[in-house]
Amino acid sequence: MRLSDLPGVPGQEDAVRALVLAELDGMVDEVRVDALGNVIARRAPRKPRKGEVAERVMISAHMDEIGFLVRFIDDRGFVRVQALGGFDTRNLFARDVTVHARGGALPGIMTPGGKPVHIATPEERKKIPEVREFFIDLGLSADEVRAQVRVGDMVTLDQTARQVGRLVCGKAMDDRASVFLLLETLRALRGQELRHELIAVFSTQEEVGLRGAITAAYGVQPTVGIGLDVTLAVDTPGVGPDEAVTHVGQGIGIKVFDSSMISDRGLVDQFWDLAQERGIPAQLEVLALGGTDGAAIQRSRGGVPTLTLSLPTRYIHTVVEAVHVDDLRAGVDLLVAYLR
Repeated sequence: MRLSDLPGVPGQEDAVRALVLAELDGMVDEVRVDALGNVIARRAPRKPRKGEVAERVMISAHMDEIGFLVRFIDDRGFVRVQALGGFDTRNLFARDVTVHARGGALPGIMTPGGKPVHIATPEERKKIPEVREFFIDLGLSADEVRAQVRVGDMVTLDQTARQVGRLVCGKAMDDRASVFLLLETLRALRGQELRHELIAVFSTQEEVGLRGAITAAYGVQPTVGIGLDVTLAVDTPGVGPDEAVTHVGQGIGIKVFDSSMISDRGLVDQFWDLAQERGIPAQLEVLALGGTDGAAIQRSRGGVPTLTLSLPTRYIHTVVEAVHVDDLRAGVDLLVAYLR
């Protein structure tokens, strides 16, 4: 839950990176930060036995969250924003936000321009605003705002993560839940010999085009790729069963298809069979839209056999993204079983 609470929009993942680096201490053989801010951690393989071929397995989970940058301050001190990532603006009305200025964090209120419901016409009440219509009220004069806030400052939505039954909910389960999953996998493998070289990447700027994973995969040159991300679990009222994609609590998702990649069929079969053999809950996933770091790995250089493991998640791209603790455990168990 600490991971979800940290601020870190694309290009400004510093706080998340600092926590990841601290957690990696003692769990890997080498760790470095590249030019795009990706954390690249390596576990060396044991010496190959006769006839064995050691693979280089890259597993990537992104550190960034959807959010905003300051793009303009008007004459009354209201702040306009540039979106970083996809937003359903119906979920952005009257939200607490934080503007992360150089001098310190400033609390604010974000809402769209327009009339309150009391004086709006029926047509105005039905209108769904675009991101460009939203502004942030910092409760300060224009001069005070300009003295403290710059164009390009990070803006994040406010929400403290919490547990709701068996669900863990927060503003950035996408993709901090997968960051947690990857850290826990490394923790479970600590002190054990690995047949294959493992490169764990905590990537940057995924929400604006898989940018960190693109450069990381190019540099790492993996022979096998695994993306870790969330996926839709639309297993809630108002949606037909054929549109659910996945269901929370029914296991880790093994991605077959999304709009950015078709997973390597051999890897899909291998992970599915392993899950069945070990009794690890898993479900196959076909997602009509969306993309993950897996797509960046798959297209690197001459191409890499890749699949993505997906955490079923309700309410994606809201401040109450929700994952199930059993699915997190299934994800760790399946990754550990594969890497062993």
